[in-house]
Amino acid sequence: MSTSTTAAREPSCRVRALHTADTVTVYQAYAPALGLPAARDGRFPAAWKRDRMTWIKPSFLWMMYRCGWATKADQETVLAVEITRAGFDLALGRACLSHYVPGLHPDRAAWQRALRRAPARVQWDPERDLHLRPLPHRSLQLGLSGALARAYADEWTVAVRDVTPLARKVRALVRAGDDRAARELLPDERPYPAPEAALARLR
Repeated sequence: MSTSTTAAREPSCRVRALHTADTVTVYQAYAPALGLPAARDGRFPAAWKRDRMTWIKPSFLWMMYRCGWATKADQETVLAVEITRAGFDLALGRACLSHYVPGLHPDRAAWQRALRRAPARVQWDPERDLHLRPLPHRSLQLGLSGALARAYADEWTVAVRDVTPLARKVRALVRAGDDRAARELLPDERPYPAPEAALARLR
């Protein structure tokens, strides 16, 4: 089956992630002063701001697009953060779309009220290919604030890995024209069995 055919059949909004029976892996990028201690200790340091909204991304390639293959300022360290599926599902269940969708929300005012109350937000941004070009289907970005951000940092996190070397290796292969070898290094991001009741409000 061709890549274009596969892309055409991919649902517009579906969570795809590297996951196990108990955990799901998300990506973030930080300055080395924060990212390296997090990877070394397997948890976020005290300097990680727990009172801010933090955005987690299950798509490795979307993270590469966002951080420019770990070259953008303050995004030079890419972390793969393995968190509990229970925490991830809880956040999805308490999330609100970050934008108004007629038909999904009764009206704009109802959406704004829901957004103010929600401790989590969801955006669906175009997924990216190896060359960071947009694909027809979209990738989940999940924003966490308040108690959910603190739980992410201090309760849900199972492991933190520095995957900056992987980012650089994949980029080098793409630049050398070896897409096949680059693709073989990508995390195995499969459809994630997110709670359907939560997704029905977020697509």
